[in-house]
Amino acid sequence: MHEEPYRWLEAIQNRREYIVDQIKEGTPVFALSRPEGVLLLGVGSGQSKIFEIFDRHGLAALGNPVDIEKLRQTAIEAAHTEGFNRSSDDVTLRRLVSFALSPALKNSFEQIFSPPNMIEAILAEVGPTRSKDAIVRLRFDGNHEYSASGIAVASPVWGTESIAAEWLREVINKDDKLGSVISLCLTAWKALNEDNINDGLKVPKKKVLNIPGKTVEAVLLDRKAKGNVHYRSLDTSDL
Repeated sequence: MHEEPYRWLEAIQNRREYIVDQIKEGTPVFALSRPEGVLLLGVGSGQSKIFEIFDRHGLAALGNPVDIEKLRQTAIEAAHTEGFNRSSDDVTLRRLVSFALSPALKNSFEQIFSPPNMIEAILAEVGPTRSKDAIVRLRFDGNHEYSASGIAVASPVWGTESIAAEWLREVINKDDKLGSVISLCLTAWKALNEDNINDGLKVPKKKVLNIPGKTVEAVLLDRKAKGNVHYRSLDTSDL
């Protein structure tokens, strides 16, 4: 009997290592609070990485497409239920994460006899002012943390994403246009994706707005959008 808790802990650790190994081929996603709104950015090769959740909310994720879709559906259903029972203004990122998404991922992760969710994600909410924006880094086990700096990076390698986020904080200026911000994010994406974090984080001499052979997804949760919907896809070729 005394061995059961240790067996469970060992199973959890094995599960964690398995998930990390399975998502290591995923590519990073980014979220940044800007004067225009919240920028969400991902790079893929067919499967979407950026999604609309509710009027002011967006999701950026990497991992198994089926698990990403499950998380998206959970978020949408929770948001619409909250909006129906209360009002659309009451649909907040903190409530979505605390009462729906984080518990769902935690329960799934700890059910060791069921398939795990192989996903790493960022969720964002645009506010009326930049100080009211919310960005949260959500992990496959339900753990989450809010960004105090307005920048979040999700990468298969946790240690490197903090390095990339810190670099972006240092090189991005408050007056930079979206094209310049996207260029710096793509520079960080390339460094992370090529496992070249030490030498790859250098400000490019000219804008980087595309990745050969890949699709760049850029979305702005537009702070000044008219109406309730703030989600707006961006064409990087126009930036």
